[in-house]
Amino acid sequence: MKIARIISYMKIIDIPKPNRVNRKPDEIKTIFSSGNFFEQGFLVKKVELRLYKEKNDEKLGPYSLITTLIETDKGSIEMIYDEGFRGENSLEQASELLTKNLGISGLVLRSLISLKEELKKSDVSNKSSV
Repeated sequence: MKIARIISYMKIIDIPKPNRVNRKPDEIKTIFSSGNFFEQGFLVKKVELRLYKEKNDEKLGPYSLITTLIETDKGSIEMIYDEGFRGENSLEQASELLTKNLGISGLVLRSLISLKEELKKSDVSNKSSV
């Protein structure tokens, strides 16, 4: 007897108002995409910074929402990295800060902890509904 196994891939939006990212980002900066980085039992496939321009002020310029998207073999998670009036090159500046100050490992670790917690919640709710 063959048993079918359903593996669901979760995409978690860990943002207080998820509708803020319910569209294609204005810009994407790929930080890592080789797909061979293991951390906390996850295969990290890709790390991106994503820019969503929300509004523009005459004096302050664009209001930027910058998120991180971490894709793994078990799911992905998008979280807020920074937001505010950061100027025209906000995504490039955030990328430089992240890569030059060794912030990638901390960012990945924080995201994977959140992803792991969400996967646990999903697993518990799936088991209780059976």
